[in-house]
Amino acid sequence: MLANFGIGTLGPYAGFIVAAYGAAFAVISTLIAWIIIDHRAQRRTLSDLEARGLSRRSATRETR
Repeated sequence: MLANFGIGTLGPYAGFIVAAYGAAFAVISTLIAWIIIDHRAQRRTLSDLEARGLSRRSATRETR
């Protein structure tokens, strides 16, 4: 029964369905890659700023 499962069972819209899944996969993969690249760039920028002596406002401050 499972041996008959394939693209042919999707009917006349098989090409559209496969293309839609392919496009969705491409978009999601691109977004994930973009997020990873941007995260690395933000961490690099933050490291550069901290090396210059600037710190984040969220960092713990010494009490006076």
